[in-house]
Amino acid sequence: MSPALAHAAAAPAHSTQVFILPPGTAALPEAATGDLSAEAQQYVTAALADDQKLVHLNHFSHHHYFVVLADKPAPAQVAEALRRSGHTLHGLLKTEKTTEIFLHNLSATPDAALRLAEGLVLSAYQFEGYKTDEKSRKAAALTKISVVGDAATGDALAELDGLLQGVRLARDLVNAPLNKLNAAQLAERMAAAGDEAGYTTDILDLAKIEALRMGGLLAVNLGSPEPPTFSILEWKPAGAQNARPYVLVGKGVVFDTGGLSLKPTPGAMDLMKCDMAGGAAVAGTLFALAKNHVPLHVIGLVPATDNRPGGLAYAPGDVLTLHSGLTVEVKNTDAEGRLLLADALSFARKYDPELVIDLATLTGAAVRALGTEASAVLGTAETATMQRLTEAGHAVHERLVEFPLWDEYADHIKSDIADLSNLGKGEAGHISAAKFLERFAEGYPWIHLDIAGPAYLTAAESYRGKGGTGTGVRLLYEFLTSRLPG
Repeated sequence: MSPALAHAAAAPAHSTQVFILPPGTAALPEAATGDLSAEAQQYVTAALADDQKLVHLNHFSHHHYFVVLADKPAPAQVAEALRRSGHTLHGLLKTEKTTEIFLHNLSATPDAALRLAEGLVLSAYQFEGYKTDEKSRKAAALTKISVVGDAATGDALAELDGLLQGVRLARDLVNAPLNKLNAAQLAERMAAAGDEAGYTTDILDLAKIEALRMGGLLAVNLGSPEPPTFSILEWKPAGAQNARPYVLVGKGVVFDTGGLSLKPTPGAMDLMKCDMAGGAAVAGTLFALAKNHVPLHVIGLVPATDNRPGGLAYAPGDVLTLHSGLTVEVKNTDAEGRLLLADALSFARKYDPELVIDLATLTGAAVRALGTEASAVLGTAETATMQRLTEAGHAVHERLVEFPLWDEYADHIKSDIADLSNLGKGEAGHISAAKFLERFAEGYPWIHLDIAGPAYLTAAESYRGKGGTGTGVRLLYEFLTSRLPG
């Protein structure tokens, strides 16, 4: 479990306290002196004068920490520095086996305590896993983060807690292996999360998917011994402020062998439990919106299956008819995610959406272009909408880089025998994949996020950790809530 967030009127004596100080602080503010001895105050003042950014006082029974706010030119950079300070602080708290801390914000940055707490909670995440050794399963020591006084309101803390629960849900789903999370189990987990948070879930089974003629999802599923699912998650509160829904579409390939176009391993196939990170992000976002009672009508669509080479597996050269009626020549069965998404994007048209955003760990090309530091964004939405999404990415440090969808890229996905090919040229693979999806996203504004780089990390990186990062949840929550009036 992650640490609980709470509001406190004051910090009790002999408690572990964290003080956020203004940038450039060279002397200890009076509000932070409390019951500190003259010697302790002198020690902290000397450390601040030495330009130390995190000062630790060990009182044996309790501790005091002083975090100096970074001097950055933009608020988003200050916020990210605080999250990273939260990660560094968490390492110290973990060493001391601290169970509860009290946060004070003595800076002029209103949300400083929230951002530090965010970094702490994200850093404290650990996947419960399946270890049977009790020592290995030991829970993290930090259980409660109390924010003191007017450093943050109770409502703001509750909202942050709801959001971070959504991130945790997404991380848990991504970190689960195939034998613990097949397509049906993914659908059930998302439905159970909906029961907890308040959104509804409709799970379409194989018969309903066949009736809808979702030829992409059905084809990818042919090699699997287990049926596909198509989950419809909906949060529609009374008083929703959008007349037409926002629709989020997430790729739900619970494991991708590449099919008959088999992936190499290690380094490729062995990481493919993460190929449903887009679907996990959709579930996490719906969870956060519902948990926090955000007055927006939002629908999530998650087509799910694994991609295997067994049985009647679809083959290179096959021609598929997708939900939209368009035909697709299969050039490579490892370009399967776009086939599922194509069906879902076509299905999304029935909702007359205000905007559709899809998320997918779609291409290695996006990783080669951007590494794990950013996601690729492409789409047909208005420039102002794309800009607001990019700004949301900077605000939560889930950064986006926009790529073009020029008409010339349509040549990359031409087929001699079908409307489209599912594979483009060797270059600009993330663009040709988006150009393919564009054909199925007609009739509404649409944005595609290729999150293949940041969705899953093979080595720990600050508060993002190792494994599933929950990429997309904080981004979409920030973007959608920013569209509320006022």
